[in-house]
Amino acid sequence: MTLRTQSYWIRPPGPVESGLRIGLLGGSFNPAHEGHSHASDLAFKQLGLDYVWWLVSPQNPLKTTHGMAGFEKRLAGARMFNRHPRVIVTGIEDQLGTRFTIDTLRVLKRRFPQLHFVWLMGSDNLLQIPRWRNWQNIFANVPVAVIARPGTALAALSSKPATRFQSAYVPPNRHIAVMSPPAWTMIDVRRRNPSSATLLRQNGASRN
Repeated sequence: MTLRTQSYWIRPPGPVESGLRIGLLGGSFNPAHEGHSHASDLAFKQLGLDYVWWLVSPQNPLKTTHGMAGFEKRLAGARMFNRHPRVIVTGIEDQLGTRFTIDTLRVLKRRFPQLHFVWLMGSDNLLQIPRWRNWQNIFANVPVAVIARPGTALAALSSKPATRFQSAYVPPNRHIAVMSPPAWTMIDVRRRNPSSATLLRQNGASRN
């Protein structure tokens, strides 16, 4: 992996006091929507996190650039959308020059060894994660919290990653951020948020 700059030169996007528990929610944010806020709120309430960083991806390697807004536009849009004082929207992956989640996690852990990171993802992405580069090493590097989403929660529980790391599953708790990986959990509530960037773009196009 070739980084655009030395990682120790990268300024932190938010407070980095020793021991802080940080959720990492990656994505294209094309655009940011209520599902991102919902996932962050659940993580705060059930996992005892101090902050959540929204990692706006310069370009998801698994997504086409067709219909993808520019990075700066998506980053600015996510910052405008976010209203939570402990959610920090950052384009740090663009500064680091990383494109794959496993590379980002390794660099962030090296740059901020005093922090405890948790990777946050929707149950729809748990079904897709075997397509990600070195996906098993993601579970080996940081605890993972999966937020149940409509239509994919049940399938996610019987997915390849869930089966592979079955013995590492723990109920949602406020200590997962300090657990030694692999450790993962699924956060579910009665009213799952159905928001989707794809649907938002489609609805926007249909109104034009």
